[in-house]
Amino acid sequence: MKRWGHLMKLPDGRAILLVEDNPRDVELTLRAFKRNKVANEVIVLVDGQAAVEYLHGTGGDGEREARALPALILLDVNLPKIDGLEVLRRIRTDPVTRLVPVILLTSSSEEQDKLKGYDLGANSYVRKPVNFNEFVAAVGALGVYWLMVNEPAGTP
Repeated sequence: MKRWGHLMKLPDGRAILLVEDNPRDVELTLRAFKRNKVANEVIVLVDGQAAVEYLHGTGGDGEREARALPALILLDVNLPKIDGLEVLRRIRTDPVTRLVPVILLTSSSEEQDKLKGYDLGANSYVRKPVNFNEFVAAVGALGVYWLMVNEPAGTP
């Protein structure tokens, strides 16, 4: 995987799952990935229930749908239907998804959200900067670390 002037992309092509209900934040995140040359597909879901169904989806016969797990989940804390902390709890209690890196990317400055997020197994808690340039830098740092530097469980 190369970064120097080229696109960053996981060799297995796994997607990034972005769970965010604010269309402006979705657009900013996608622009930040593009500006930082992160080329992985980004799957966008707009509520916690959609995230749970995507990650723990079941087919019509009750069997788990076969789908590649994302390389990384960026999860907002404040989501409709099922909040991000509950989504995180469900991710961590399922043996299939429990090792997927989850970054809580949120505008919440509540200390209790941060503590509960880490207690539930978040890999990182990142507060969304208000300034676009700071946001681009933060998303770029996340992409570099989680897609290039980090060695996820199950890799040689």
